[in-house]
Amino acid sequence: MGTPPTQFKLNTGAQIPAVGLGTWRAEPGQVRRAVSFALKNGYSHIDAALIYGNEHEVGQGIKDSGVPREDIFITSKLWNTYHPNVEEGLQKTLDALGTHYLDLYLVHWPVRLVPNQTSALLPVNPDGTRSVDRSWDQSDTWRQMEQVYKAGKVKAIGVANWSVPYLEELKKKWTVVPAVNQVELHPFLPQHALKDWCDKHGILLEAYSPLGSEGAPLMSDPVIQAIAKKNDVSPATVLISYHVNRGVVVLPKSTKEDRILSNSQVVHLSREDMDVLNDLATQGKAKRINTPLFGWDLGFADWYKQ
Repeated sequence: MGTPPTQFKLNTGAQIPAVGLGTWRAEPGQVRRAVSFALKNGYSHIDAALIYGNEHEVGQGIKDSGVPREDIFITSKLWNTYHPNVEEGLQKTLDALGTHYLDLYLVHWPVRLVPNQTSALLPVNPDGTRSVDRSWDQSDTWRQMEQVYKAGKVKAIGVANWSVPYLEELKKKWTVVPAVNQVELHPFLPQHALKDWCDKHGILLEAYSPLGSEGAPLMSDPVIQAIAKKNDVSPATVLISYHVNRGVVVLPKSTKEDRILSNSQVVHLSREDMDVLNDLATQGKAKRINTPLFGWDLGFADWYKQ
């Protein structure tokens, strides 16, 4: 029986821990304790973002842990309203986290939002739709990402929530290949075609909402429960292990200490188990959890076929 890897190699040559602590929707007051606890108990990878609104507390948790900065892999993300000024968005994150550099910086969505009097981060038009700049060229954002990478402010750059059509378009202009594409992934949304494309181009996939988040009955699915029973582990451990066995970084999120500990446990899954999990979406169980209302096609229209 093989042993699942604890790290993967990025196309920069750097190592990234296979399991990271997600901080999305972590409540104020809880995320600081969760980050500190995780780092004191074996985690070395923290996934953050400006839009989560809690990076200051994440930074406090990192400081509270007493773990040296160089021993922690920190990821954050450029929010949509900062596409014209990547350096400014990055600096806000660095200041909040209390660090001089990031190990990985991602373009959160291939969408530029135009800030206005309604909001600096989630602006809307008079009719209530999102204030999207449809003319924005994403290669302009990526060029700035390459600049902060070459300046050493971030050790690696990548994207999040990018589908194959957007990646194909970016490929025409990139000089630095994205190291990572962080997307929603789980057995109900395996995104096989996207994984194949990213594998071919040396881009590592990362899975958010690996347990299905809200609204997806992954944990209670009878097939997943049967695999858990067969392997003498919890359904959550099966869902987290699924990604690592697939060569994907996984980012479970919790602020509860027992869950933080159990979410770090990864087991080897047999080829048979992996084949069953990989095929679940084709059996009428396909489900996307996170569908932001940007009001345009992000290229995932055929996600249910993948």
